[in-house]
Amino acid sequence: MSALDELKQKIIFVFIEDQRYMYIIKGLRTTIIVTLLALLLGLVIGILVAVVRTAHDQMDKKGLTGLPGLIMNILNAICRVYLTVIRGTPAMVQLLLMYFVFLASSTNKVLVAVLTFGINSGAYVAEIFRSGIMSIDKGQMEAGRSLGLGYAMTMQQIILPQAIKNVLPALVNEMITLLKETSICGYIGLNEMTRGGDIIRGITFEALLPLLVVAAIYLAIVMFFTWIMGKLERRLRESDNR
Repeated sequence: MSALDELKQKIIFVFIEDQRYMYIIKGLRTTIIVTLLALLLGLVIGILVAVVRTAHDQMDKKGLTGLPGLIMNILNAICRVYLTVIRGTPAMVQLLLMYFVFLASSTNKVLVAVLTFGINSGAYVAEIFRSGIMSIDKGQMEAGRSLGLGYAMTMQQIILPQAIKNVLPALVNEMITLLKETSICGYIGLNEMTRGGDIIRGITFEALLPLLVVAAIYLAIVMFFTWIMGKLERRLRESDNR
């Protein structure tokens, strides 16, 4: 029997028999769902935290006092604690705490994963957006305020659109990182793609093929995101040159 025939038989045994390939397909679906929902949650949290921290820095320089200053100081302190704790602890520990402690009564493992990775991603997205906001010339904010726009409206209509252009590559990199981090969901029994490959390994006692297929799928998704990022960057450069 040739090496090619042996490989074909091994592929049939590992993936085709008993439709074991479905473990990876169903896991891929779970991985994509968790990644996209966590990314959306992370974007919302990240933008809010970035705006609060930026507003606090700007107001602090102006010496804002009274109740608004107190509220802003409290919000900024909460954001700083959040950033310190989330960025200073491993994602796996956060996932286990969420599953066994904070949401111990929940049977929805996808919800646990989405909340964990969304909160984790939000901390990194916050710093990405804050750097993007700080990269915008201060005259943009002053111009918006001189036109009669409030701080929130100026931030929404003038500052954030420009900041998003500046931080787009970093945001795509964060999405890629988030996608790969979901591979630890198997520790709470969630059948994502990596766990699907591991289940096949446990049944067939063949480790190489299932793990190679899982790695190839992750690589293909990352290459797709990288391609999308390249196209977006080119379009943004073209729009800036018009």
